[in-house]
Amino acid sequence: MSRGAAAGVLAAAAASVAVSAARRHHSLSAVAPELRAPALWLPRPIIGRRSLALARRRSRRASDPVAGVAITRHDVPGGRDAFVYEPPGHRRPGGALLWIHGGGTILGHPESDHELCSRIARDLRIVVVSPRYRLAPEHPFPAGFDDCFAALRWLHDAAPALGGEGTRVAVGGASAGGGLAASVVQKAHDHGLPVAFQMLLYPMLDDRTALVRDHRGRGRIGWTPRSNAYAWTCYLGHGPSVAESRPYAAAGRREDLRGLPPAWIGVGDLDLFYEENLRYADGLRAAGAPVDLVVEPGMYHAADFDHHATAPSMRAFRQGMLDALAAGLALGPAADRP
Repeated sequence: MSRGAAAGVLAAAAASVAVSAARRHHSLSAVAPELRAPALWLPRPIIGRRSLALARRRSRRASDPVAGVAITRHDVPGGRDAFVYEPPGHRRPGGALLWIHGGGTILGHPESDHELCSRIARDLRIVVVSPRYRLAPEHPFPAGFDDCFAALRWLHDAAPALGGEGTRVAVGGASAGGGLAASVVQKAHDHGLPVAFQMLLYPMLDDRTALVRDHRGRGRIGWTPRSNAYAWTCYLGHGPSVAESRPYAAAGRREDLRGLPPAWIGVGDLDLFYEENLRYADGLRAAGAPVDLVVEPGMYHAADFDHHATAPSMRAFRQGMLDALAAGLALGPAADRP
């Protein structure tokens, strides 16, 4: 290659880098100042086996539980295992929460949410159960979903021994865990299994989002459209398409939402799941379910987990979620809890 040609290649590469940096700067300018961090300049999309393997290695760490909460591990009949978080002196009988971890259905584990689950148990004085479930692409739908539903059945059966009450069980989760939670609630309704409340933290509800070409600037930070398309392909066992007939595969596809319990749905206005979350909230309301929809300005996907848990906006966002859960389980105001 001649010197002139080499110089041209280098100039083109430099121009490409400059354009990419300018686009990234523009995307980051929409993020709330307290949620910005240097790591956001280095996107890590999961788009194939290699990037998934790297992401799984990065996500192996367990979070540290808060002090004073007893954590035990139990086998779930028909499912995998689950962690049970019991605070000291909790009300018997009292409420219980089935919490499903996130990770796009392709990574993650319940140990990563030790801190969150133990904090919920401690602050609300309720029993929290966090199940392990099989991950795609090794185990596509309905494997992981079946594990989560088995955990809900087990929680209902074990509620008296755990100090819970079968009629005061909530189901919640974050991201893919929120989508699984919404599907679990749908099947629970169809099978007559009581659920008092659903707590959906920026839930991954609808595979058809992967078919949308223009997301109006959303999904550039955190969970991206390419990661979303890959994850849904892994989970469904085929690429997202207009048709998907299997019930509970994608909660956002369900048309009849009548009879589902009240919900809290929280999402950032920069989140890729913003539109599908708003549609699901509208559908629940139209079907008669009370919905508390919280849209956080300048928040990208999972920002409350992503080095910003102590930011004032994220603390308020999380506290609002817990207050809604307390109301949904009829626990009363914080000052009145045992």
